[in-house]
Amino acid sequence: MKLTKRLFLGLAAGSALATLPLSALAEGWQPRRPIDFTIMAGPGGGADQIARFVQSVAEANDLTNRPLVPTNRGGGSGAEALLHLKDARDPDHTLMVTLNSFYTTPIRQEGLGVDIEAFTPITMMGVDPFVLWVHKDSGITTFEQFVERVKEMDGGFVMGGTGSGQEDSIVIAYMAGAYDLKIKYIPYDGGGAVAKDLAGQQIMATVNNPAEAKGFYEAGDFVPLLAFSDERMEAYPDVPTMKEKGHDFSYYNQRALVGAPGMSEEAAAYYREVFGKVYESDEWQKYLVSESLSPLPMDEAQTRAYWATQVQNHRDLLAKIAN
Repeated sequence: MKLTKRLFLGLAAGSALATLPLSALAEGWQPRRPIDFTIMAGPGGGADQIARFVQSVAEANDLTNRPLVPTNRGGGSGAEALLHLKDARDPDHTLMVTLNSFYTTPIRQEGLGVDIEAFTPITMMGVDPFVLWVHKDSGITTFEQFVERVKEMDGGFVMGGTGSGQEDSIVIAYMAGAYDLKIKYIPYDGGGAVAKDLAGQQIMATVNNPAEAKGFYEAGDFVPLLAFSDERMEAYPDVPTMKEKGHDFSYYNQRALVGAPGMSEEAAAYYREVFGKVYESDEWQKYLVSESLSPLPMDEAQTRAYWATQVQNHRDLLAKIAN
């Protein structure tokens, strides 16, 4: 099973941002109170960074008449956020910033009773890949050296991530299976905490997104060894991909905004227009480049088709990890 950017972009081919044809529906509707802007991850990670950047762009350009209020609800691998959205008392004023735990958590925790099909598609802001990072003091500078070190330690090599069955654990499990590696995995509440502990050398490696590791990389503390992308990344041209190593695997994390179940069409159209303007802004377009995200515009129907595809893809991936 592979999740590639080509698959993602194929689903969205020929699409336009969902905001334009629906914007007329938003006429006359305005938020009447502050907007709950839930983040389904902990502070400092990629989803948190993106949510707060989106908030800043919307605020700087006066795109909403009421403020977006970011709140981290990353408990239970995003279950806290999913339940908060599912049970929202005011659907028209409740939004969520998602990552791939939008798919994996309902699959792994069926008792939650969460059906993502009930949520309201708003805007896909982009997708970003994962990169394998080690600390500069490890002495490891190539993926081959990483594999050799992990095998030498025979189960003693420690990596951190955002929880079993989450995005980075899927990537780590694939890599471990492909190279017969024994890795001790420590779960954290978010990608920011994972990157911070690699910087402090409490763990030995991570597969953080570029945005989560960027500051430490620019400071010279992190060394990128491998990209789980279809092609080499522009920001890391000397870093090979897993595909170059002979394994047809890449994995991208979605950065999307969804609304609560039962959100009115007028409210959904309003938010699509707002975040469509954020997406088209110079600030966001520069952010896509600086943080190594790929654009992925799609309309509501394409988003729902994308959700269905990703649910099945993640069911298959999680099943393979369990075996």
